[in-house]
Amino acid sequence: MFTKVLASDDLGSVNKGVFSVVTDLGFTNIQQVMYCDDAYLKIKKASLDKEPFQLFISDLSFIADHREQTFKSGEALIKALKIEFPELKIIVYSIEDRIQRVRSLMQNDKIDAYVCKGRRGLLELAQAVNAVYNNQTYLSPQVAHALSPKIDLEIDDYDIELVRQLSKGFSQEDISELFKSKNISPNSLSSVEKRLNRLRTQFKANNAIHLVAITKDLGLI
Repeated sequence: MFTKVLASDDLGSVNKGVFSVVTDLGFTNIQQVMYCDDAYLKIKKASLDKEPFQLFISDLSFIADHREQTFKSGEALIKALKIEFPELKIIVYSIEDRIQRVRSLMQNDKIDAYVCKGRRGLLELAQAVNAVYNNQTYLSPQVAHALSPKIDLEIDDYDIELVRQLSKGFSQEDISELFKSKNISPNSLSSVEKRLNRLRTQFKANNAIHLVAITKDLGLI
C-alpha cells in the first residue's frame, strides 16, 4: 500500500474527487496542492525527511494567476520530478487526450499511467492507482493505442502545426506565407510541399483531406 500520496490540480473539486478515489482504495495519507511549485516543494521536503511520497497524481494544465511559478505546467514539473526522484510513481489525470502528447509522456518522461478526465475518469483513476501499485502501467481506453507499435506517430511540433493549418482550409501557399510571417522554419513553398508529401506517405493518406481526417482520428490535432 502506498503510504504517502500527493494530488495536484488547480481545481478544488477535482482534488476532492481524487482524494475520494484514493481514500476508497484504502490509502490514508493523501495530501493535496493547487500549484506545481507547492507539489515540488512537498515532494522535495518529504524526500529530505526520509518520508518520501510514493505516488503523485497531477493534471497537466494549470491556470496562471497572480502567483509566479517556477513550474508553469504539470508537464514541466513531471520532467523535473522524474529526473530528481526516479522512484516516484506518477499518474497524469488530464482532460488532454492527444495521442502524441500521451505517447511522449509515457515514453520520454516515463510516467506510470495516463487517465483522461471524463464521465468514467474517477473509475479509471482507481484502476490506474491499482495498476501502478502493482508495478504496471495504465492508459485510459481512449488513448490506449498511443503505444501501439502499429501506429507511427513520430512527428514533431512543426508537422502538427502544418496539418493544423491545413485543417483550417489554408493552401500550401497560404501556409508558406503564414510560416514566413511567424518566422517558422522551414517556410518555403517547396519545403511545405515536401513535408506534406512525407506525411501523406507516412500516414498512408490519399490526399490532404484524408491526412487531416487521419490525424484528427489519432488525436494529433
